[in-house]
Amino acid sequence: MLAPSEMTRLLSEWSDGNQAALDQLLPAVYDELHRLASGYMRRERPDHTLQTTALVHEAYLRLVAQDHVQWQTRAHFFAAAAQVMRHILVDHARGHQRAKRGDGIPAVPLDEVAVLSEERSDELLAVNDALIKLTVIDPRKSRVFELRYFGGMTVDEASEALKVSPATVAREWRMAKAWLRREMGNHEA
Repeated sequence: MLAPSEMTRLLSEWSDGNQAALDQLLPAVYDELHRLASGYMRRERPDHTLQTTALVHEAYLRLVAQDHVQWQTRAHFFAAAAQVMRHILVDHARGHQRAKRGDGIPAVPLDEVAVLSEERSDELLAVNDALIKLTVIDPRKSRVFELRYFGGMTVDEASEALKVSPATVAREWRMAKAWLRREMGNHEA
């Protein structure tokens, strides 16, 4: 595993167009993305199989495909990864809803390797809708929730990504969860 400072250096060099930096970065980034995706997937039902590999590959492809991004730090990159994973999962859940209604094939091609339960897709969409509302009211609480829930980041990792104290992240996390539970009614955040 690369040291955070080494990863930040390689991200910067990759942002500047150095392909060799990306080649060095790939194994460490892949492992870390897999860890983040696994954090989210742990919330799945024990009897349900949802492979994290498909999520990791899709997120990696989307992150690598971005042009003209100046990755400032390792935390910046993984905060972006958490957001990309959230969008992939929400798109996938919406695809399940469309397929359930017979409205066509999901937009995100994860169906062959990752199965999202009906109960889980409903919950994911409810969380996403509530999170959009929270973003309007308090963008930082929304971002903390996104990093912790969708990105699987620890308090310290989210603190680094947002450049706030761990105590602030912990407080915002508690408040965001409480607000989302209230907003979602019977769903659990």
